[in-house]
Amino acid sequence: MKRLYFLLFAFAIGCQCLHAFEVKRVEPQNWWAGMQDSILQVMIYGKNVASAKVYVSSSDIRISKLVPMENPNYLFLYLNIGSATPQKFNLNLTVGRQKKTIPYELRQREEFSRNRESFTSGDVIYLLMPDRFANGNPANDAVKGMLDTKVDRSNPYARHGGDLRGLTNHLDYIADLGATAIWLTPFNENDMPEGSYHGYAITDYYKADPRLGTNEEYASMVRKAHETGLKVIMDMVFNHCGSEHFFFKDRPSHDWFNNPESYVQTSFRTTTQCDPYASNFDKEASDDGWFVESMPDLNQRNPHLAKYLIQNSIWWIEYAGIDGIRQDTYPYADYDMMSNWCKTVTTEYPKFNIVGEVWYGSNIGTSFWQKDSKLAFPRNSNLPSVMDFPLFLEFSRSFGDSIDFQKIYELLGQDIVYANPLNVLTFLDNHDTSRFLKNAKDASDFDRYRLALTLLLTTRGIPQLYYGDEIGMFGDKKDGDGALRPDFPGGWARDVQNAFTQSGRTAEQNKFFDLERKLLHFRKGNEAIAKGSLKHFAPERGVYVYKRQYGNRSVVVFLNGSGSKQVLNAANYREILPAEEAEDVLSGRKIPLKDTIEIGGKDVYLFGF
Repeated sequence: MKRLYFLLFAFAIGCQCLHAFEVKRVEPQNWWAGMQDSILQVMIYGKNVASAKVYVSSSDIRISKLVPMENPNYLFLYLNIGSATPQKFNLNLTVGRQKKTIPYELRQREEFSRNRESFTSGDVIYLLMPDRFANGNPANDAVKGMLDTKVDRSNPYARHGGDLRGLTNHLDYIADLGATAIWLTPFNENDMPEGSYHGYAITDYYKADPRLGTNEEYASMVRKAHETGLKVIMDMVFNHCGSEHFFFKDRPSHDWFNNPESYVQTSFRTTTQCDPYASNFDKEASDDGWFVESMPDLNQRNPHLAKYLIQNSIWWIEYAGIDGIRQDTYPYADYDMMSNWCKTVTTEYPKFNIVGEVWYGSNIGTSFWQKDSKLAFPRNSNLPSVMDFPLFLEFSRSFGDSIDFQKIYELLGQDIVYANPLNVLTFLDNHDTSRFLKNAKDASDFDRYRLALTLLLTTRGIPQLYYGDEIGMFGDKKDGDGALRPDFPGGWARDVQNAFTQSGRTAEQNKFFDLERKLLHFRKGNEAIAKGSLKHFAPERGVYVYKRQYGNRSVVVFLNGSGSKQVLNAANYREILPAEEAEDVLSGRKIPLKDTIEIGGKDVYLFGF
């Protein structure tokens, strides 16, 4: 009899062990009351959680549905919080006799949250890579337990140690330069064995990379940026994650990823998204392929994954107070899901701006992706802003050994294809392209840079600058991505030069810096540039002339791309010249505008009326 009791007891214990469960993750970690969407998704991850029964210790929160996934380690809980007030409550999980309690909180939203401002064409965005900008905390350069613990500043593809604290320490520098917003490449955890510095292979969507800092340090940086007069744009990646993400290593379901059985690279032919003649084969080859083997392609058609990603973006807006989003590799994700994401975010925050990386050489292909595009009708991406790669490419072509504005004039003359040409992101370069100054020869041609920068900062759109351009940094894509992403001098304690200060910069670096600063401060608060119409004239003898106007305020620009002085007939431009003399903003000289207008070779006139 005793033996029988022992066997029964052992059997009972064995059954409990067989169904033992543990909770490893709960995402999102918290939420807020009073959101537009009344349904909150809570992902519970851990051993055997899918078999758990769930009870909520709240009188005004009820379970809408409970979704156990194919993988027994995932349980998706959908809560109706439509009438819930801010509160702390418990999620009680039971499996057999085992019980676990998960504390949860619905927080109080800030009063301004729904009507928060975002970035607009009145802003200038300063793009930087945290690992390469400044090291404020050397103690987090290498974090024990992570796959990549090497810091080697001599290796352009290794981590260099820049972090969030380093950025926070130099926000005043960016504000003094005159930029009004910052876009930093992803700071989320990238626990990958190599190449983790760039941030685009995310392994935790709710956590800052410990080598860059903590969530709290990120939120603190955003607050300090706001105090300094800067907005913050968060770089997000919905198309793919890193192969070390727990989603990939322990997949919730067979359809969580595209091509889940084996690596299939994308064809990169994203034209199939707007091509009316595209075959299903070509479309799937573009949409469902992976960028690289270390970045598995997420399937946004899975409704639980879609909800997870949408909530993640809203969580960061509420938690950290960010002012905008830049979405990576936009056309490679599912069109309908991304459209729904944009609509959900802008319904929650009506003034919020999102810019998508839409890498096309054609303005037609680019414009297809902007919200309310006539070319996409009856579909609508709901994406407010797109990156203007066509203009970027024309900048690189038009500013060669000789400067010719004709193609830029023609391209801008086709802005009718855009639903909102003011709300496109313009740039000379970024972290994925050659710098506008490719080499020392380019950096020695200051007038070429002055012409390009003036055009960028005074034509339509939201201009984006790339860190280091303001001190004449150069880099060529043919030398690899690492060459485009050098450390900013002065960001590390033992740097021999500190380009964050005027005295630390060379005379040549100060020439670049002073030009950029003067243009940015002229642009700041200038409604003619931020909101104004554009009227331009066909280039004549290498001179491109245009006006921006809003109300009774206008800005007039003359750009001479030729290498020689040009004498223009002022009568040809009388419709945009309200005076017979004006002061050039950049030189401070009085320029006659009555009968003829003389402008030197590779020179610029910038007038404010």
